[in-house]
Amino acid sequence: MTTFSWKVKALYTIDAGAQEPNYVVNCLWELQGVDGEYTASIDGNTQFEVQADQPDFIPFAQLTEAVVIGWVQESLGEQGVANFEANVNGQIDSQKNPPVTPQNTPLPWAAE
Repeated sequence: MTTFSWKVKALYTIDAGAQEPNYVVNCLWELQGVDGEYTASIDGNTQFEVQADQPDFIPFAQLTEAVVIGWVQESLGEQGVANFEANVNGQIDSQKNPPVTPQNTPLPWAAE
């Protein structure tokens, strides 16, 4: 069973006016999955639009990683989150059961 964790790697902001300085417009994040001894991850980039009349604006200094990850997951939607988790699970599955690499085998009639 894979345990997933999300991490914010960077936030990019703009000054959206005197009332909303440091408005987050871009988040670089990482989704990591761990299944026993196997670990895999994927990076992503989520952009946010400036909404002038946003009633639940949180000042930059008061943001938490959990709040930002919530924004990212909301932006991705349930299916988007599931797709990224499936990608990480696929990487882990490939570590557990490495794909078979075809070998260039000499032609049997070439030795004649």
